[in-house]
Amino acid sequence: MGFALPLTLFFLLGLHTASQFFTVAVSAFLAWGVSDLLASILERPRLQDRSPGRALREDLERRQNE
Repeated sequence: MGFALPLTLFFLLGLHTASQFFTVAVSAFLAWGVSDLLASILERPRLQDRSPGRALREDLERRQNE
């Protein structure tokens, strides 16, 4: 998938040089990284009527108990 998507975009956009291919590949890689980071942030539970400081303390206590 990491090679197929940039290669497909390269041909569909009618690009011709290796530098254009690498530009498409790097752009796709960065977009994947940013979307993965945002997904990991969004999957965390909400504060659930707690202050941010209290939520962090409870999270640290829970990890120490494990």
